Amino acid sequence: MKILVTGAAGFIGFHICKRLIKNKNYIIGVDNFNDYYDPNLKNSRIENLISEKNKPNEFFKIYKADITNTVEIESIFHKEKPDIVVHLAAQAGVRYSINNPSTYIQSNLVGFGNILENCKKHKIEHLLFASSSSVYGGNNKLPYSEDQGVDHPVSLYAATKRSNELMAHAYSHLYNLRCTGLRFFTVYGPWGRPDMALFKFTELILNNKKIEIYNRGQLYRDFTYIDDVVESIFQIIKNPPNNELINLNSNDPSSSWAPYNLFNIGNSTNIKLIDFIDLLEKQLNKKSKKIYKEMQLGDVLSTYADCTKLKNWINYKPKTNLQKGIKEFVDWYKKYYCN
Repeated sequence: MKILVTGAAGFIGFHICKRLIKNKNYIIGVDNFNDYYDPNLKNSRIENLISEKNKPNEFFKIYKADITNTVEIESIFHKEKPDIVVHLAAQAGVRYSINNPSTYIQSNLVGFGNILENCKKHKIEHLLFASSSSVYGGNNKLPYSEDQGVDHPVSLYAATKRSNELMAHAYSHLYNLRCTGLRFFTVYGPWGRPDMALFKFTELILNNKKIEIYNRGQLYRDFTYIDDVVESIFQIIKNPPNNELINLNSNDPSSSWAPYNLFNIGNSTNIKLIDFIDLLEKQLNKKSKKIYKEMQLGDVLSTYADCTKLKNWINYKPKTNLQKGIKEFVDWYKKYYCN
């Protein structure tokens, strides 16, 4: 099977490519290698994919291209003729969207439009696309479940991700394009993103620098380990939505008459930020220097995923505990940066 993965040099993209290659799928990677964070890390991920035991990997090919470039993306689809698309490329980050809105409009809306159009033209069997727990925005009923309304985003990033879900549904209805949206909850692990809390805190603590803790530590997150996310995606690829299998419930915004689905992908835990930092300090065997700050614009107090729908669909739900996940990240970080 030939699978096109956008954002292949990104954190989740790298890991899903690795898993799919292991199962002898032919992977077409696309990434623009932008400098939102250190491109060297992105290059290292790709180097890890293109060689296997010091030999070229016959199951992987990478294109440097931007999803907003209509001509480039059309050319890749036309040349490679993928069966399935896993669309993970996007401008990430809630806080970055406050000061850089145009980047999100281009990448997350215009870019996603290009992906949808090409999936339609080239009759893609199944499109999986990244959404986010951020779509739950102003909701205060926990845990978050897919049957809740998500019409009150509190950041532009969240608004673009909800827009992606609506755009995909329109294409699913109009062109019978099988689409699955993936609402990720605070994904972490080896090869992670430097702008995420675990990565930043580890770097600062090891370098004896202060860490900034927002809302005076009174934040809660559903931390989800990367291997669990990858396993969920892998299983969903094999279980696409089907018109005959979906029952429309008018009270459930995630249900549809179209071949369309949405899933929370989280660990179904609600961890206090201070407890998260305490686990990290124990793993590093080093106390942090803390600066307590007020709530940041666009942030939410808590995320917590109900993954019942995911479990019912693929008979799997994320399960790695935070202590094990942090250990895996710290071990990788020290090996990659400190050796």
